[in-house]
Amino acid sequence: MHSSLARILCSSLSAMAVLLAALHAPAAEKERLPDPARVQQWVQMLPSTPRGVGRPITDRAAWEVVSRAPGYEGIVAAAEKYAKEPLPEASDELYMEFARNGNRTRYQKVLSQRRAPFTAFVLAECIENKGRFLPAIEKTILAMCAEKSWVLPAHDRGMRNIKGEEITIDLASSATSWDMATAYYWLGNKLSEETRALIRKELDRRTFTPFEGCVKKGEPWMWWVVGTNNWNAVCLANVTGAALAAIDSPERRAFFAASAEKCIEYFLSGFTADGYCSEGIGYWNYGFGHYVLLAETLYQATGGKVDLLKDKRIGPIARFGLRMEILPGVYPAFADCHVNSGPNPEMMAFLSRRLHWGFRKLEDGHLLLAGATPRSLSDLGVMGFPNSASATPPADASTASQPPRDWFEDAGILICRPASDAKHALGAAMKGGHNAEHHNHNDVGSFVVALGHDTPLLDAGSEVYTARTFSRERYKSGVLNSFGHPVPLVAGQRQKTGRDAQGKVLKTEFTDEADTLVLDLSSAYGVKELKELKRTFVFSRAGEGSLTVVDHVRFSSPQTFGTALMTFSPWKQSGDNTLVVGRGKEAVQVEIATDGQPVKIHEEKIQEDLPDGVIPIRLGIDFVAPVREATITLTIRPAEKGN
Repeated sequence: MHSSLARILCSSLSAMAVLLAALHAPAAEKERLPDPARVQQWVQMLPSTPRGVGRPITDRAAWEVVSRAPGYEGIVAAAEKYAKEPLPEASDELYMEFARNGNRTRYQKVLSQRRAPFTAFVLAECIENKGRFLPAIEKTILAMCAEKSWVLPAHDRGMRNIKGEEITIDLASSATSWDMATAYYWLGNKLSEETRALIRKELDRRTFTPFEGCVKKGEPWMWWVVGTNNWNAVCLANVTGAALAAIDSPERRAFFAASAEKCIEYFLSGFTADGYCSEGIGYWNYGFGHYVLLAETLYQATGGKVDLLKDKRIGPIARFGLRMEILPGVYPAFADCHVNSGPNPEMMAFLSRRLHWGFRKLEDGHLLLAGATPRSLSDLGVMGFPNSASATPPADASTASQPPRDWFEDAGILICRPASDAKHALGAAMKGGHNAEHHNHNDVGSFVVALGHDTPLLDAGSEVYTARTFSRERYKSGVLNSFGHPVPLVAGQRQKTGRDAQGKVLKTEFTDEADTLVLDLSSAYGVKELKELKRTFVFSRAGEGSLTVVDHVRFSSPQTFGTALMTFSPWKQSGDNTLVVGRGKEAVQVEIATDGQPVKIHEEKIQEDLPDGVIPIRLGIDFVAPVREATITLTIRPAEKGN
């Protein structure tokens, strides 16, 4: 599950959330404050003493299982190596770099390097139980508690945390809190009383008191408490997990649990009724993954009396990852998502068992510690030790194959798959939606074509985050604005941002042979001369499959018009109006038809900083002369001989 610091460091505010945080007053108390009667019910359901996730070091049988698990054999050696090295310095100057030039990468890299030894030391000590890593653990805890801020610079508005002017909670600080509280629970009195007292003091100062102040009085105000994106689930899970593990008072622990139960409703409201996650698969792993962590933590804490996974809304949300698969192992990178992202297998194995999906191979390979790699302490505690999923009897093995399509009607997303008996055939994903989604890209009308294990025509996904990414200048980015997506360029104008810029669904027709989706894209462009812009997708399952994309445009006066393809792959023009894009057997042929009106085809490399240093290529297909009314038809099918 994506609860590691590396995943946290990739996350941030959505553009809308930045504005909410900066401009909006705190939500009314009734919107965030739990009912006192419900708090008292939680007092009765919770244990009388703090209890974290996982098992304490004294449970030797449990830790013997961990020591033999795949990926954990090298933990002791890693801890020995870390013990010989000093922690890298996270200086104030490095922290302030984000404020100076918007770079968030260098500090976050150092922070990750400071957290990794702590995780290794705690795991190694729990596995060995010899006491030899306790000095390193206590030294590292002392160093972490000496940090002026646990909040990432990118989330420290006005640098108020590092300056000591306020203490807020973000993704990173809450994760640090839950991991430290988990170590506090696991190691117990093996830690010195001085260290245990320091942990309690810092958790209270940095996490528990600020959270209580926000929920009870709106001071300090933290937007995510009533936010509808991944932040809500991540921070609530982390804060609540830490509280249950480290707060002595049952009444106080009950307040945290009741607050999480109430405020997690906002996260669920961020999904469409059909379960679509507009943040993309990566953030679904992260945000909904933490919803699952929170649900299991509360389930264990109450002996099953509270089960957030029983909510009727969870089924569609949980199946989002399954439904987004185009071809086996291939998913579209819509929104802020890395290309090649897919559902997290540990989370999917857990859900399969709990929700009776019957994916036995997935469960056997990823439930509990099977096939797992080392994770954060809290994540391991929830998912690696016996839990409600492992206690659920396996369902009959599912033999169901993927359906020919998945249609997210509320979100306007269509996933098309080839015929079940087709070999090496195309699949495709098409996007309607609107331009005010979580982690939004201006991408109404975008599409992805998959073949084999590749996406020769794609959505380039997210950029490496900087200060610009989550600011009013977000759409200056060539991969976040519509120029970096396979959508039209209308009278030289890119798509506008906002809820009213949408792909209105005009028609759907789904059959075994073909799927048709017709979108009205006109509202996405602020061009007064634009009278009609209709994009028609037709996915055919005949033979090796094909996708036809038809753009019909009509203006009140002649205007420039064109469309585009996006790729990371090599391409060539094999005829006047024919392109081959991709590599070898995973290349596609694109035939361009324009009713005789000439077009020019030109390449533009989008020079933005993307993960792994890849450079998206935009293949512009533009009419040579302005048009009053015109049609461009792209027919995409597997290339006969590759390229």
